[in-house]
Amino acid sequence: MSVVLRGMLISFALVSSIGMQNLFVFNSAMGNRMRRALLICTFVWVADTSLTTVAFLGMGALVSRYLWLKILIMLLGGVIVVWMGFGVLRSASQIELGKNDSQMPLKDAFASAWIVTFANPQAIIDTGVTMGALRGTLTNDQVLPFLGGIILATAIWFFAITLIIGILKNRLPKRILMWINIISGVIVLGYGVLLIINAFRLIF
Repeated sequence: MSVVLRGMLISFALVSSIGMQNLFVFNSAMGNRMRRALLICTFVWVADTSLTTVAFLGMGALVSRYLWLKILIMLLGGVIVVWMGFGVLRSASQIELGKNDSQMPLKDAFASAWIVTFANPQAIIDTGVTMGALRGTLTNDQVLPFLGGIILATAIWFFAITLIIGILKNRLPKRILMWINIISGVIVLGYGVLLIINAFRLIF
């Protein structure tokens, strides 16, 4: 149990920072009915769990080792993230507080959940290095409980965001939610542009 709790504490520290996944979960909770938002949250959690597991297997070290792979992921990820940022900005003024249950088809939501998780090479590297270092401190018997603690913590975090925003959004003025969406869109768009710029810096 102590190993599980240690994994949970480390996971909360990693997942609580403002990032693509949290913004995506936040916007999903604002723009969809609760049941649909929880389903999309599940997509994000499954993608994040996959990244964590892959990081344990050393994907971060692989991306760090091969420069061409890092550049390719940055370019493709940057373009996709910019496109997503434009999408958030376009829909900002049309937010209907979850009354429109077809804003994003589930197949697009599923794909976007994986994109916001794996389109960030720096996150893959950081997660890979962190998980690799932490795994080195564990015995073989402790690896699964530790990984379980990490996965449990991310589930608690993402679903808590979805539930809290889903409950509070109907009590907030539409204009405030619109501006939150606009700010989120600008952050996502800027992050995508930064990924592309960094990729070109590595090339030249």
